[in-house]
Amino acid sequence: MKTRKAAELDQIFDEGDESILDYADMSTLRKPNKDKDEQKALSLQIPEWLVEVLDREAARVGISRQAIIKVWLTERADRMRAA
Repeated sequence: MKTRKAAELDQIFDEGDESILDYADMSTLRKPNKDKDEQKALSLQIPEWLVEVLDREAARVGISRQAIIKVWLTERADRMRAA
């Protein structure tokens, strides 16, 4: 593995002529927050009117019902963490 200072790596990246991956130790690569990304199935009973709201918003944005539920839950969780 090659070594360089951070400023040199910034310059290499900005110029785009050489890959900075040549300077990374890929053997220690890991996915941050891996445990937080594990998913669990959830069954949810909600009123029909709310399903219609979800479906309209999902269609408007161009994503699935499941995706809009995840987006809305994530936005709410982010607001709660920030408070």
